[in-house]
Amino acid sequence: MTGLAAADEPVAICHNYGCQAQATVTYSTAQLTQIDRQLLTAASAAEERQRLAPAIGQLYAWAGEQSAIHNDKGGNYADDGVSGRMDCIDHSTTTTRLLRLLAARGDLRWHRVLEPETRYLAFVFPAHLSAVIETTDAAAERFAVDSWFVDNGQPAVILPLDEWKKGAGPDV
Repeated sequence: MTGLAAADEPVAICHNYGCQAQATVTYSTAQLTQIDRQLLTAASAAEERQRLAPAIGQLYAWAGEQSAIHNDKGGNYADDGVSGRMDCIDHSTTTTRLLRLLAARGDLRWHRVLEPETRYLAFVFPAHLSAVIETTDAAAERFAVDSWFVDNGQPAVILPLDEWKKGAGPDV
């Protein structure tokens, strides 16, 4: 399906805030094939984003079966002090790694993976980071892929980057 040889894929998952701890999790060929099928049927960039949100959530859920990140709750306060908690640095780093894995497998046909972006809002500290994708068409629209907003295993929040930078996203 992707042209790659079947093999399990290890990915380093950041946690405990500021990427202070990392756990290497391994995705099986069967798991990745499931994600491949989910993403490769997308017929447009918009549909790929719709399918990408739950795919990222599923990758986090599988990672939670192998690491303490199953304890992670949306935002920074519901899981305060718990091993496996993730802040936006952990999420933006890890989600970017997951997106790069999917891109390397040929699963992102309508988007490319960019470096994480930071948003700064007046009277809000600290700043907030998110993984970012960009459409491969001439419009080159950018989107935040933000898993920090949700509990482990839930679909990532994908928003136009400009809206995200203005503060869009769930309240956590």
